Amino acid sequence: MGIFSLSQDLGVDLGTANTLVFVKGKGVVLREPSVVAKNLETGQIEAVGSSARNMIGRTPGNISVIRPMKDGVIADYDTTAVMMKYFIKKAMKKRSLIAGKPNVMICVPSGITMVEERAVVDASKQAGAKEAYPIAEPFAAAIGAGLPVWEPTGSMIVDIGGGTTEVAVISLGGIVTSRSIRTAGDNMDDAIMTYIRKHYNLMIGERTAESIKMDIGMAGEIIEDREIDIRGRDLLTGLPQTISIRSSEIRDALNDTFDAIVNAVKDTLEQTPPELAADIMDRGIVLSGGGALLHNLDQMISEATKMPVFVTEDPLDSVAIGTGKSLDYIQHFRTHPNVSTRSARD
Repeated sequence: MGIFSLSQDLGVDLGTANTLVFVKGKGVVLREPSVVAKNLETGQIEAVGSSARNMIGRTPGNISVIRPMKDGVIADYDTTAVMMKYFIKKAMKKRSLIAGKPNVMICVPSGITMVEERAVVDASKQAGAKEAYPIAEPFAAAIGAGLPVWEPTGSMIVDIGGGTTEVAVISLGGIVTSRSIRTAGDNMDDAIMTYIRKHYNLMIGERTAESIKMDIGMAGEIIEDREIDIRGRDLLTGLPQTISIRSSEIRDALNDTFDAIVNAVKDTLEQTPPELAADIMDRGIVLSGGGALLHNLDQMISEATKMPVFVTEDPLDSVAIGTGKSLDYIQHFRTHPNVSTRSARD
């Protein structure tokens, strides 16, 4: 393949927890936490991505570790632009320099406002994009999961990310109906921290809560009640302490989050036209995102909806892969800028 046939175009999954970059022709080339470490005295950026995440809970007073994305949207515009510039530059470091600025397909929550969407597009351009095209997260997840989004048939995707859970029914290259709730992985971590503080008087950090969720987090009926030891700070003595915690306790801590996700799925199904609902009954509901990896969650949603539920082959990367694959349909996004970011009822 000659150098002139290589495309510089990028797909960016700008997530609350992690950012992934897909380079056309190469696949996912970068996967880093959406975290920035900033020196409060000088205003300088000290670290971005994995190196910044490793500083969480371990920084001196003059360094603040920031998550510039909150609930799937930009909470800190300038820091997000700096972070994106770093990630885009890192993803393109081995690419041809003569190809110029890339077109960027960038993922946004389906419930995003026009102002929030504009901020994402502007931040992409500030980070070095020639043109930036927003694509709704569930639409990208559906493409990444291999669902027939361009055909006249109903596909249902549930993408459980860090900041939002996106539920959508897709047909003929557009979102027919959707729900975007700001209840997802980060809420699960908060719920675990709150539960342990309340029941054990133990303070733990975000990273410990996330590890607990990934190690023993599960939904529904507990068949094997696993147990792990965790360390934190005793709120009564102020000293480090180790306790044991079980899967059943984590399930109880996460029940409200699970209920919110199940209700979002049910609400979306209630808004779905009968013909498309019949297609979903045949094909099933597809789960993607990091939350899809929680043990038994697929079974819990299946029991609540009386429909088959499947976890996509690559849940962590499906949004990024779909965002990258959508670059092949860039003309569709140029001529129909809102078809894939807004549901029919908006």
